[in-house]
Amino acid sequence: MLIIISPAKTLDMAPQEITENFGEPDFLKEAKTLIKELKKFKPHQLSELMNISPKLADLNFRRIQDWNIPFNTENAKQALLAFKGDVYTGIDADTFSLEDFNFVQDHLRILSGLYGVLRPLDLIRAYRLEMGVKFKTNKWKNLYNFWGNKITQQIQNDINRQEDQLLINLASSEYFKSIDQKNLKAKIITPEFKDMKNDEYKMISFYAKRARGMMTRFIVKNKITKPDQLLLFDSGGYYFNTTLSKKDHPVFTRG
Repeated sequence: MLIIISPAKTLDMAPQEITENFGEPDFLKEAKTLIKELKKFKPHQLSELMNISPKLADLNFRRIQDWNIPFNTENAKQALLAFKGDVYTGIDADTFSLEDFNFVQDHLRILSGLYGVLRPLDLIRAYRLEMGVKFKTNKWKNLYNFWGNKITQQIQNDINRQEDQLLINLASSEYFKSIDQKNLKAKIITPEFKDMKNDEYKMISFYAKRARGMMTRFIVKNKITKPDQLLLFDSGGYYFNTTLSKKDHPVFTRG
């Protein structure tokens, strides 16, 4: 079983004392290519490209200019511990044990606009580059075009190392689009999370993101490797809803 999730816009690059283990992203060469192009942008151009405020544009301009290789624990941080936001609040990796980190390193991958595919303990430098941003050059029309089939191939390689051909998709649609489903030899299960609103169950983005993180944590803490075990998920008040669920799309509801 391999799980995929999205990255987060918010980062915490402060030093951590949770684990000394770390690795290097597989696609640093590609990340360096993207950074080289981004270094040509001025703050106001980044603001327009990424649809962010001038203050955030200035911050990310500095991050881009400071980005360089090699990575080490002084200038970078493990991805799972660096990313913050709703999904990562649900994961709460700061409380993981060594056994949890060993499991999550084997069974979780983070999709990224800049780094392609990250293992949880891969070191990253601070950045902001969403997969869906309209970042084009004379060599590529967007990031989906830039990455081509590299992300799909890497995910397939990681799936092949598992005991089964099973992918648990807990990523947003923006990031999941970077994977070519037709050329992926795996069964894909996409859990959905819905809350009661106005007398009907609806997907509410804020809660759904956190629930994706909680399910990731549920899998890690319980060392789940079988799809039917996912249906036991009951964190945050969610429970499996037989009525709303469809094949390979289990729905969890609350309220």
